[in-house]
Amino acid sequence: MIFRQLYEPISSTYTYLLGCEETGLAVLVDPVINSLERDLAEVNKLGLTLAYTLDTHIHADHITSALQLKQKVGSKIAAPAIDRLPCIDVGIEEGKPFQVGSLTFQPLYTPGHTDGHFAYIFQNHVFTGDALLIDGCGRTDFQNGDTDSLYHSVTDKLFILPDDYLVYPAHDYHHRRVSTIAQEKNRNPRLGQGKSLEQFRDIMRNLDLAYPKFIDYAVPGNRQCGVCPADLPDHLQEYCEHMEHSQQG
Repeated sequence: MIFRQLYEPISSTYTYLLGCEETGLAVLVDPVINSLERDLAEVNKLGLTLAYTLDTHIHADHITSALQLKQKVGSKIAAPAIDRLPCIDVGIEEGKPFQVGSLTFQPLYTPGHTDGHFAYIFQNHVFTGDALLIDGCGRTDFQNGDTDSLYHSVTDKLFILPDDYLVYPAHDYHHRRVSTIAQEKNRNPRLGQGKSLEQFRDIMRNLDLAYPKFIDYAVPGNRQCGVCPADLPDHLQEYCEHMEHSQQG
């Protein structure tokens, strides 16, 4: 298995490149439109063929590159079936493994941050999207988010995984790359140390977070699998500009 963790600095997003050494097929998990050229260069450098993009959910802070990658190199678009996006090729469902060459992903339905959120288990890796972050979790106050659902997604589905499973989130704002299930159970300030549902409700109720500045453009664009709006204000243009040299994690 070939594995790369790639970092996009505008939205602090991690994209994950996984390649099958037997077939040369690759998948990009949560790719960002800003980093399209960077990601393709990495795929080509490794001698791989991009077969699929795989998003964990409809993002509110960046535009996915799924559609542009499909148009550019013919990769197929995989995303949660529950969101009923007309632009996808494969609808992901819990209990139905997602196969790319010899790579097998086990989808976990983990709603709460959004109502259509999925995490993906691959061997001892779990790509948790925004459901479980390093020492945190995604917010639950938009896109049909639900605090109780997120609590149960994490405690009933993610925290029951083996302690040594590696947690790879969709974002980190402090340049941390990876955690483990054990670490998050032990020290996550929102969900760890046996936090009760009522404690979690209280924490999330008092976050006092600002309205996401890109959400009104990102969500409609991502419901089309990655379309940058024509009316994007100048101060948000960086969210859709392609940056060949965006950082690598």
